[in-house]
Amino acid sequence: MNSRQRFEAAVNHQEPDRPPLDYGKHIGSFHKSVYAPLRKYLGLPPGEGRVLDRMAQNMVLDEDLLQVLGIDFRWVVPNWVGVREREIDGELGYLDMWHTPHKYTEVGDYYAIAGQSLGSPELSQSDLEAFAWPDPDHPGMFIGLAEQARSWYSGTDYVVGADGIKVGVLQTAAQLRGYDKLFMDFALNPSLADALLEKITSLICEMYVNYMKVVGPYVQVVVITDDQGTQKSLMISPTMFRRFIKPNLKRVIDVIKSNTKGKVLMHCDGAIRPIIPDLIDIGVDILNPIQTVVKGLEDTLSLKVEFGKQICFHGAIDIQQFLPNATPEIVRQEVARRSHDLGEGGGFILAPCHNINRDTPLENIISLFAAGREFQSNGDKNINTLE
Repeated sequence: MNSRQRFEAAVNHQEPDRPPLDYGKHIGSFHKSVYAPLRKYLGLPPGEGRVLDRMAQNMVLDEDLLQVLGIDFRWVVPNWVGVREREIDGELGYLDMWHTPHKYTEVGDYYAIAGQSLGSPELSQSDLEAFAWPDPDHPGMFIGLAEQARSWYSGTDYVVGADGIKVGVLQTAAQLRGYDKLFMDFALNPSLADALLEKITSLICEMYVNYMKVVGPYVQVVVITDDQGTQKSLMISPTMFRRFIKPNLKRVIDVIKSNTKGKVLMHCDGAIRPIIPDLIDIGVDILNPIQTVVKGLEDTLSLKVEFGKQICFHGAIDIQQFLPNATPEIVRQEVARRSHDLGEGGGFILAPCHNINRDTPLENIISLFAAGREFQSNGDKNINTLE
């Protein structure tokens, strides 16, 4: 099978020759601190060195590395627009298009959110109307993406993906308002919360309409992001999720599916098992990242049994606790276990759960992708020696 055939089989719950292998988008790439050492370890020359996600400081993966690792996907990534450089509390920083301040932190070498542009406890609906909202029709957001997507679609057999616009319904509202104030609004001022979510969702929908006009004919998968979970629970109750978030997420997904035939992949961190039926209900085709160290997602076989006929799974290789601390052989075993649990009969795309940083040994990275290339999900569950 080629990459696109492999993907089409997997997402249609048919048995591919092996699970498709993915990496290289804004939530799921190598941090800059590990990228150059990895290339050197593999005997590759220095790459272009382009940062993919300003906040996370991860990297655009050069084509030679994608080929060496055996990645089945190629991702077009929306251009960051409306970013203004700004010193924050005496540190390097910037404001994003929502005016949210981000401050550089040496611990982890990334940019952290450092305030809320709509964080006033006395926020009113008139304040929302007066706010300088981002321009969803900004001409720079998707420049060059049509040409790149068309080239991959016509000239290769890779899966062409539309990486997510760096927005989410709950995520953006919480960054603008502050998680504490937003959740209080849900309980005490629902009309204000509705107004905020309506505005954000409308802007996101318009952005995705414009995005799909550019790349929709060429992509097989489109990403949306919106974290709903912590390590141990949902951020809000299922009742509040269904009241405030679910209808707005459905609007975004409906817009995407009205403008492309591509599948919708949703990145949703945390212990979200209680709302997986809701995500299926609103049209999520592929669920990422399947964090096996959070409550309710440890048993991937039970996850497959309960939901595997209704949704596909993406990820499942933990980067928080497992990958930094395992050995190459244990990594191979983990790839075999998760591919067996989630990949029987199709429905699984193998990937690390998130960005890989300097705390992960290079040998473990190589072992992960090598095992992913060689593991067969069609009956032979043994992985040969991969080094």
